[in-house]
Amino acid sequence: MKILLKILKWCLYFLLIPTGYVVISLILSYITVNKSELTSKENQEIYLSSNGVHLAIVVHINDISSELLRGLKYAQDEKYFSFGWGDKNFYLNTPSWDDLTFGNVFKALFLKGSTLIHLARYKYKNKSWVNIKITDMELSKLNQFISASFKKRTNGRKIILKNKSYSTNDDFYLAVGRYSLFNTCNSWVNKAFKKSGLKACYWTPFAFGLMNKYKKTGATDKKCQ
Repeated sequence: MKILLKILKWCLYFLLIPTGYVVISLILSYITVNKSELTSKENQEIYLSSNGVHLAIVVHINDISSELLRGLKYAQDEKYFSFGWGDKNFYLNTPSWDDLTFGNVFKALFLKGSTLIHLARYKYKNKSWVNIKITDMELSKLNQFISASFKKRTNGRKIILKNKSYSTNDDFYLAVGRYSLFNTCNSWVNKAFKKSGLKACYWTPFAFGLMNKYKKTGATDKKCQ
């Protein structure tokens, strides 16, 4: 009987860990940092993209700094650049949700794996993107944050992975930082917003945390029609 009680006790402890993680994540996702209202100085725009699980930052080529644009592979007719950050193993071995395995998820969340920048390029705006108005200063800081997320050679050049793309309009680049349960693809986007002075969550590992900050304020009113 004592052994059974001990097993039950440890099972409860084990369940408390993911439950506590989710509860704390939801609370911190709800807390808003930085501004909450538009100003007349917000004469630039970026886009927030989500597939429901993974966030990415989309910037028009004309609003990408020369430092960030330097060394990126793209065609002349590709105008919108989507930047995502994530676990290297997960990116390369899970091209679609049909390829999702417990092993890949476990490695990404608990083993602090190396990371990649996923750059997808588009010719036109996507109607599902959320339009976000920002200032020149915020745009400049956002460019700096994304650029600093690329791992570079000693000569400053970005490091592209050859023959590892999902399609003809995307590529992977080596990135700085380690992916973990507390430093996810979505917390990277949220951190980019926080560092740039944009409205963001206090911290969030989820896509909906940041998306809700803008959808609730009508940020989608000016999306491409």
